[in-house]
Amino acid sequence: MAANEYHFVTTWQIPATPEEISAVLGDAEGLARWWPSVYLAVDVVEPGDAFGVGKVVDLWTKGWLPYSLRWRFTVTESDPPHGFSIAADGDFVGRGIWTLTPRGDRDAPGGPSTSVEYDWRIVAEKGLLKNLSFLMKPIFGANHRWAMARGEESLKSELGRRRAGDDPTLLGAIPPPRGPTFPHDILVRRRRRSA
Repeated sequence: MAANEYHFVTTWQIPATPEEISAVLGDAEGLARWWPSVYLAVDVVEPGDAFGVGKVVDLWTKGWLPYSLRWRFTVTESDPPHGFSIAADGDFVGRGIWTLTPRGDRDAPGGPSTSVEYDWRIVAEKGLLKNLSFLMKPIFGANHRWAMARGEESLKSELGRRRAGDDPTLLGAIPPPRGPTFPHDILVRRRRRSA
């Protein structure tokens, strides 16, 4: 594996059905709203077919490190609610595979549960990532793990919001998702005030 190649496998245990999770993950337009610590801006360029295959999305993302990435994904395969695959290009090139596996049914104690796995293989192309990977790979890996941990907590909150519907008491008990870290938190707040 070259210094600028990365392979991450993230697994979440989510108290929800694959259908509920698939509805959130498949809604690219909503990423910046429910996972704002990572997704700074999202633009759907092509909607894709009824299952999302062919959907093209431009993204501006970051982790806890003070740099951001510009990239695009295209949905290459989709099998709702079991998962989907994407091809990425831009500041990194590669593929990601989301796999949703039910672990508990609706009648089980605690309700339904789903194992969500994200298999992410990329080659860093952005100058900083590409040129410093030989030295900074553990830090860049920690940055990815931080981003995915924020995704897990944000997904759980978003599922709670969707289940709460219009009930103000239930909605008020769900904390808002964490926003981006420095310096992008300042830029995002300025943009929201001027809008």
